Amino acid sequence: MAAGWGEDLAAQRRVTPLRALDLILEPGGWPEAEPHRAAIDAHFARRRAANPSLWNGSVLLLRRSRMVGDLLEGTFRQADFASFLWWREVMDWRDLGMVNAFATAALEGADGAFVLGVMGAHTSVPGSTYFPCGTPDLDDVVAGARVDLPGSALRELAEETGLTARDVARDGGFVAVYDGPRIAFMHRLVFAESGEDLAARIRAFLAAEREPELADVVVVRGERDITPRVAPFAVAYMRARWAAGSR
Repeated sequence: MAAGWGEDLAAQRRVTPLRALDLILEPGGWPEAEPHRAAIDAHFARRRAANPSLWNGSVLLLRRSRMVGDLLEGTFRQADFASFLWWREVMDWRDLGMVNAFATAALEGADGAFVLGVMGAHTSVPGSTYFPCGTPDLDDVVAGARVDLPGSALRELAEETGLTARDVARDGGFVAVYDGPRIAFMHRLVFAESGEDLAARIRAFLAAEREPELADVVVVRGERDITPRVAPFAVAYMRARWAAGSR
């Protein structure tokens, strides 16, 4: 298991179809983390000294959720990135009342190849490889208190790759990948280009950016293309897609 992903939960990892998401932001913060504030601040200071690009902004973490048929209902709470980083890197995702729930743009070429991003050296997870995504934040809260994860996936897609919803040839809907302390909501987006052509298009966008979030993209066609740097939730999703065939 690559550093940062925690315990290998392959036996428990599962992929679940979704029809819709009903998510809200509630007050309350992260009470289990607050007693550790001194340790959190010290850890973030060390990390930021090594990587000044890190920024302690607000993130949203899932407090509770339930499936009602194929509808997922849930509530998020606001925390700071320093607490999230400490939870991930120091506590190794120990159960502290929250789940890292996020939406990801699962890019798929017309030929069935997947296109994943390689995180840049200035990010908190350099070299890690997965589909465009990010932990939701206050920019993803709409209509008062609704948490818009589909919108979050498209926002991350545009920021990381330059692609937008207008570039998508077919929207394949969502599935949820349950991965221990994470739930990755995978938004299948199929493009008219092949995987290689899509990758070339994204690389052109990255080359024009002053400080792109991605260092590169990789095309994955089968098991031989999966490296230890690929996120386990992305691997689980791709394997489920391969098992499903071209549907």
